[in-house]
Amino acid sequence: MSRSGLSKAAVLVVVLAAAPLAMPQHWVVSMLVFTVMYAALGSSWNLIGGHAGYPSLGHAAFFGFGAYSVALLFPSDHQLSNGLLPFAILPLIALAAALIGLPIGAIAMRTRADVFAIVTITLLFVAQTLAFNLHGLTGGAQGAATAIAPFNADTFERPFYYAMAVLLLLALGAGWYTRNSKIGLSLAAVRADEDKARGIGVHVTGVKLLAFCVSVAITAMVGGVWAYYVGFVYPQFAFDPLITIGMVLITFLGGRGTLWGPVVGAVILVPAQQYLAYQLGGSKLYLIAYALVFLLIIRFMPRGILPTIAAVRRRRSLAATAATAWPLPTAARIREGRSA
Repeated sequence: MSRSGLSKAAVLVVVLAAAPLAMPQHWVVSMLVFTVMYAALGSSWNLIGGHAGYPSLGHAAFFGFGAYSVALLFPSDHQLSNGLLPFAILPLIALAAALIGLPIGAIAMRTRADVFAIVTITLLFVAQTLAFNLHGLTGGAQGAATAIAPFNADTFERPFYYAMAVLLLLALGAGWYTRNSKIGLSLAAVRADEDKARGIGVHVTGVKLLAFCVSVAITAMVGGVWAYYVGFVYPQFAFDPLITIGMVLITFLGGRGTLWGPVVGAVILVPAQQYLAYQLGGSKLYLIAYALVFLLIIRFMPRGILPTIAAVRRRRSLAATAATAWPLPTAARIREGRSA
């Protein structure tokens, strides 16, 4: 709880609160909704993929679970007297996602690294296949419509934006607590060497499952807000692998395992993606830019933007300290030494 950390948190809250008021245009607020959405998704993925070092590629399955939960609880023929009601049930969706994620995580985390990534992305495709084939529940390929939000048309996007902002703050709070607690130390030990961590008494299974359940719970809530916002849920979009790729990419871009990395990555990447998608239309050529960004990160900043900047500052600070402690001899001192 340093003064610098509190200042950053206060600035973030003020910026999040003021952004839709300072830029009230519908298209701008809509872009802000998706930017904050991916920042929340990246921050939640960072709990398991960054702090624990388990690169999950199946988080979109829980995103889709949250989306369809809202669509089933508030179908299109449901008349909402209070538009905030779908937001109120998000904690129940999070609890359900965590309970579902518990046995899934217990099984998947028997594997590690690339095998874990393959297992989790298989989960995503299984969930997508179920959504396509359970017509009575999900509507199949025809999708499922949600209830129309009874918000003012002039400020229609704002409630969704602020709901996403609250989830972002929740994900950042979970990340901050993880970094500054024994859980974070345990996850760092697991990421460094899981076998050694177990040997020194770390409750490896417990901390991994805790991080996984919290991560998927926040992801499911974000999916619920997204479904309520777009108004219609299709399997190919709710369980889209590109959602997972997006949250992973912004986390790697900003800095995996850092608190602010996913936020930085989302602020850079999502507006760029929205612009390219608008310019290139439905061709999906913007995915080439995604691949290019990922290659550039791996080549020039494998640790991400924030860790790279921190490393540069640290090297400069060490160099300045060394120069102060061990000043180079002046030309006069060199001449005196030679004459002696």
